[in-house]
Formats: sequence, C-alpha cells, structure tokens
Amino acid sequence: MTTLQFKSNIKCAGCISAVQNDLNNLAGISHWEVDITHPDKILTVESETGETKTVIDTLQALGYKAEPIDA
Repeated sequence: MTTLQFKSNIKCAGCISAVQNDLNNLAGISHWEVDITHPDKILTVESETGETKTVIDTLQALGYKAEPIDA
C-alpha cells in the first residue's frame, strides 16, 4: 500500500461530497481523506498502485486541482 499526498482546492464539506463517489470508485484506492483545515487542503490517498495520474485526472474532470506532494 502506498500513501499519496496532494495539495488540492477541495476546501469544504460540499467539495468533499462532490468528489466522494468518483474517488470511492477508483480502482486500487482503499481510503482517502482531505484535511480542509490545512492551508494546502491536503488530500491523502491510500493506493494499491501508487498511481497519481488517475487521482489527478479524476479530480480535474470534476473541476478540482491536485498537485502531488513529494515525500
């Protein structure tokens, strides 16, 4: 399992609701959460594949941004 982190523009509960179904349905993702209290709105994803592009593309299609944070 790989932990991926992204800076995002998911800033409130409504935004989380807007992306919830799509992130829940991504193959290889077992868990995700957004820290909306952090200035960079950190999205943390537990992934079996470690694939960042799929997460970025999914959020972009929904009108959100995600920028990988290098660990």
